[in-house]
Amino acid sequence: MEDDMPSPAAAKMSTHSVFGAPCWVTLTSRDVQATEEFYGAVLGWQWRPARLGDRFRIALADGSPVAGIAAVATMYQMAVAWTPYFAVPSADEAAARVQERMGTVAVGPISLPPGRAALLADRDGATFGIWEGELFTDWETWRHAQPVFITLHTRDAFDAAIFYGEVLDWASERPGCCEVQYEGGEVVLRSRGDVVARIESGALEAAPDPTIRPHWQVHFTVPDVSACARAAELHGGSVLSKGSDEAVLRDPDGAQFTVTARRRG
Repeated sequence: MEDDMPSPAAAKMSTHSVFGAPCWVTLTSRDVQATEEFYGAVLGWQWRPARLGDRFRIALADGSPVAGIAAVATMYQMAVAWTPYFAVPSADEAAARVQERMGTVAVGPISLPPGRAALLADRDGATFGIWEGELFTDWETWRHAQPVFITLHTRDAFDAAIFYGEVLDWASERPGCCEVQYEGGEVVLRSRGDVVARIESGALEAAPDPTIRPHWQVHFTVPDVSACARAAELHGGSVLSKGSDEAVLRDPDGAQFTVTARRRG
């Protein structure tokens, strides 16, 4: 999680309030300035510094923090990619559950006041994060400011749902947990009645193309999908696919994301 202290509204909510649900997204980058210019043009984001130093920035949509950017891909030989973070009551417990289920703990859990974070991978290699502590912006505000939902493209949706359900307490008896349903061959995750994630089968573990291997895809709502696609191409990115209300884009560093003109639920 790349941010400084949470906003006053966020301080009223912690990961205990929305545990198991996506609560933040981050992007690894090779060049902060180039990343700012691209996403500013495509998504209309503004920027503010983060307490962790010049390599870290916070993206704002209508004044609300929506994402963290870290120019550490080259320094730490990390892949350039968008990563979702899930709210958990205990980062240590969730990380232990990942290891018990043949997943990978890549980083952490580490203390990043006002909470703790870890970067993980599921047993098919899809990368995700967990966050324990105060939310950096009110969850409802964050959910509706721009990130709309996330999708896991994986080898076996049913198997992945079991993995994440056991790690994140989905469909458990705990009050406020995320609800899981199987609809049309995919797994749909809801929190407080809203669709916050989907899991789809069909990805290939050893595919040479990283967009075909298991991965989490972050979706952002935008007023004009075509305008975003044009802006992406004008600023060094590319359009991988495009429909009337959704487009899959790639930034100049290679990070893939989706823009959508409507909410799905």
